[in-house]
Order: sequence, then C-alpha cells, then structure tokens
Amino acid sequence: MSKELAVQMPSVSEMERMAIAFAKSGLFGMKTVDQALALMITAVAEGKHPGSIASEYHIIQGKASLRSDAMLARFQQSGGKVEWHDHTDEKVAATFSHPQGGVLRIDWDMARAKSAGIAGKDNWKNYPRQMLRARVISEGVRSVFPAVLQGMYTPEEVADFSAPTKSLPREIVTSAPDKEDAVTVEVEEVKVVEVEVVEDKPWYAPVEGLIGKHDSSANGFLISKGVISEGMTWRDVPEGSYRERILAHPEKFIAAVTK
Repeated sequence: MSKELAVQMPSVSEMERMAIAFAKSGLFGMKTVDQALALMITAVAEGKHPGSIASEYHIIQGKASLRSDAMLARFQQSGGKVEWHDHTDEKVAATFSHPQGGVLRIDWDMARAKSAGIAGKDNWKNYPRQMLRARVISEGVRSVFPAVLQGMYTPEEVADFSAPTKSLPREIVTSAPDKEDAVTVEVEEVKVVEVEVVEDKPWYAPVEGLIGKHDSSANGFLISKGVISEGMTWRDVPEGSYRERILAHPEKFIAAVTK
C-alpha cells in the first residue's frame, strides 16, 4: 500500500453547496457561486482540496489570485529559501534561492512603485510595506522557481492591473458617389459594466501598528515555538487558531513575546 494519503475530493454536488456557502459569506472576494466553483476547480487541478481556496486564493476584479503568503509557503515547501534584508514602509528586499532555480535578490521600494504608476492607490498609501512585500515575494518566486505559481498573481498585483478602456459611441459614414447620398449610421452605445475593486487587506492589518514595533521579538518567539520557520516573520503565521488568537488578543501576544 502506498504511504501517500490521497486527498479525499468532494462530489460535484458537495462542491456546489460549498460554493453557495462561500458566495453567501462574501468572504475572500467571492461574490458569486460561479467564482467560488472556478477557484475550487483550480484547487482540484493542483491536487488540493477545494476548501483550500479560503486560505490560498482571492478574487480581485473578477480574477483569481494567489495570496502572497501562500506563494511563499509553496516556494519554501518545494525547497526554496528566502532571506529578508529590508522590511520597511519605504523598501522591502529579500534574497530567494532554490536548488533548481539559483539565487536572486529582489528589491522593491516606493520610488519603483511610483515609477510604475501604482503608488498613488489607496492600498499603497495605507499599507506600503505589505504591498512592497507582496511584490517582492511574487517577483522572487516567479523568477527563481515559477513552477509553484501555476501562472497566478497576488491580489495586490491584480488590483494594480489596468482596467479595460471604455468604448465610446461612434458614427460611421458610408462612402457614396455623391455627398447627398451619404448615409450616417449611429452605432448603439456600448454598455460598460463597472467592476467593483475589492481591497484585499492582509490578515495582520488590524494589529500591524501594535506588533510591528516588536517585529524581531515576535519573529524569534514564534520560531522558538515552531509556529513559523527560519526566514519567516510573524506575518507568515498560517491560518488557524494561533492566527485567530493574535487577532483577538494582540496585547497578550505582545506581552508574551516581550517577556
């Protein structure tokens, strides 16, 4: 018997019920059953349980995206390593390495974001460090070992994609031998559907201001407890009870890490 345990996939009807629940909850950016089902199919194609979409994927502007912490986790699980150099509101830099992809340092700062024309958006103004970090992770993993991404982008990147250009009403004049015979045809105005942009705030946004001052202590504490691995930060705490405890009682967490 194989030692590998196969993931028990739910039936189509079970997936449909799950999709309805996700859509009704309004969480993770999934507003329709079709969006949730599409993400579930993506997860199944990658050999994952459909329920994993809640922790790894997000719908932004109607497009599926992979969370940056999920990208980094997949990269590290595949043998990749990351060493952080800068992690501030002005600059985030890290060196990514993988046995099959080599070593590469990636830097993202606010000057680069301004040059790219994305620094003026609300998320960049309110959460510059998180946005820079997501860019560094995506570019680093995509450059060193893209096999783990399956062509996906982070929610932060998808939110910065340019919106489609609106089509305007036009008049078409058909040519004719005489000007009097010219026929003007009015083209019906094309209806443009406005896409609601969902701001994807990282899970740690509510407590960033409190814990951020104790980054080093929090990182060392969680590494010693085996919650995260070397090279990770407290922001990489996986979804589950420990993350919920931090969000519910950040002051107790800070007291524990600063003893």
